[in-house]
Amino acid sequence: MSGDGPQTGDPQGTRQPAKPPACPICGKPRDPDYRPFCSKRCADVDLGRWLTGRYAIPVMEDEDEDGANAGSQGGETEDGKPRGAR
Repeated sequence: MSGDGPQTGDPQGTRQPAKPPACPICGKPRDPDYRPFCSKRCADVDLGRWLTGRYAIPVMEDEDEDGANAGSQGGETEDGKPRGAR
């Protein structure tokens, strides 16, 4: 390693502070009252996108959860008793 100064950082102090992230809907500066958005309108637009299904989180479903094994032998009945139990 050479003595030319630090490898990281800003030795002259000329680096400007990072800009805060913009509103994810319109790109305007964020408002702390509606964080991470700039306004109630943009917050409502985002909520509407979630509610209409435009945004979705992918999931992998188990066969047990979606009822694929509901008609098969084994497992439990709706009342929690093992199948075939009296």
